[in-house]
Amino acid sequence: MKKIETISLIMLVIPLSLHAQQILTLDDCKALAVENSRTLQQSAIKEEMADYDLKIARANYFPKISATGGYLYNSRNLSLVNDGQSEALRGMGSTLQGQINSFMQQTTAGILSNPQAAMEYMGSPLAQTLMGALSSIDLSGSINEIGAQVDDALHLDIQNVWFGAVTLEQPVFAGGKIVASNRIASLAKELSESQFDSEYSQIILDVDAAYWQIVSISAKKKLAEDYCDLLEQMLHDAEVSAAEGVVTQGDVLSVKVKTNDAKLKKVKATNGLVLAKMLLCKQIGLPLDTDIVLADEGCEEIASPQQVEKLPMEQVYEQRSDVRSLELASRVYEEKVKIARADMMPQVAAVAGYTTTNPNAFNGFSNSFNGGMFSAGVMMKIPIFHGTEALQKTRKAEAEARRYRNMYDDSCEKINLQVTQMLNGCNEAQQRMEMAYSCLEGAEENLRTAMVGFREGVVESTVAMGAQTAWLEAHGEYIDACVELQMATERLKAAQGMIKSK
Repeated sequence: MKKIETISLIMLVIPLSLHAQQILTLDDCKALAVENSRTLQQSAIKEEMADYDLKIARANYFPKISATGGYLYNSRNLSLVNDGQSEALRGMGSTLQGQINSFMQQTTAGILSNPQAAMEYMGSPLAQTLMGALSSIDLSGSINEIGAQVDDALHLDIQNVWFGAVTLEQPVFAGGKIVASNRIASLAKELSESQFDSEYSQIILDVDAAYWQIVSISAKKKLAEDYCDLLEQMLHDAEVSAAEGVVTQGDVLSVKVKTNDAKLKKVKATNGLVLAKMLLCKQIGLPLDTDIVLADEGCEEIASPQQVEKLPMEQVYEQRSDVRSLELASRVYEEKVKIARADMMPQVAAVAGYTTTNPNAFNGFSNSFNGGMFSAGVMMKIPIFHGTEALQKTRKAEAEARRYRNMYDDSCEKINLQVTQMLNGCNEAQQRMEMAYSCLEGAEENLRTAMVGFREGVVESTVAMGAQTAWLEAHGEYIDACVELQMATERLKAAQGMIKSK
């Protein structure tokens, strides 16, 4: 099962409607972002592809068996003799019979030309019978038939040729290339998983930032509303006091200006909240106009996150996906060195096959598939000289392996600095929040006494408005400090590799 599917089963995903208002927690937002992230979906596909590459590499351990077949049409047959020789074969009986007849005629003429031999021949019935029998022999038909058969055998019928073969090839030794390729495929699979974790961590950080930005803007919007209500109440008190002659119209106008400015801030906060929620909806895969409310949005105070302790750097290096990716990349190039070196080593393979043809080359080119040939052997390839190509490839792979190892060492040093920086940032954010809270308490007490004095007419409007401004700034600083502490904690977790997909 893909990682995204696993995560979607583990995390709670709340079904959202386009028009119904939904309350989302931070975990809900993270789950939706992971579920709807196209980046993570592509990373999951890369993992699947890496798994297929691993299976492809493992297939090189097994023999390769293939079957080959075909048909060939030839416009002419094959002849092993020329036309003159073919005619001689077909007429060899007639030629031989003519030579026999000529010999008999010459023999008879020789006997008759000698009187003594002629008398003996004429007086010998056996000789006459033998010569008559020899003269009556006719071998031309039989020998011509044999010659025709030989001629036909020397004219091969290859007009329609069928052939087929089954071959097997089993690598015995390839210089370590097959083993190294399998290791590379295995490392590539781990590398794809590490890259998935990197993208997952970045998505979680982005959602965290968007979530707490909405919480901050929402709190400041509520603060702007309270500030506006406070100024409107002060404007009402100022108008009453002006009617009684306690304050001047100038004081009333000053309060009006502050009230209008507070209303403008409230409008800006409202618009900012809408835009921030649209950004979060985009990140978690919802329509931009979805009406969402965050669980921490209406809280009186932003809860402090759980403190994160600094982990040993060895553990951080193991957990950081980017460091893991560099380590895997360096190991991949170390295996590539072995693959490049394998090109300079002998390669041995066992081969076997079975071949058959029609016309059958193993049975006088008869038109049949009866019978074939089985063969087996060992094949070796020894590189001798190729212009030092393999040597240069090996040196290049060694240089790339050193490069990634240097990148790994440099990354470890930078991560050490980053973790220290994030840890200091958490401590500073904690101290900032504590100081902001202390300032907030003082600003609230100062505002309370200033407003009481303003209503009693013993405090000027400028002093009261100054107390209100200080109160507003103290609240805003406290909200920013709380949100910064949340984000600093998440950044520290990410720096230490604590944000994992599983």
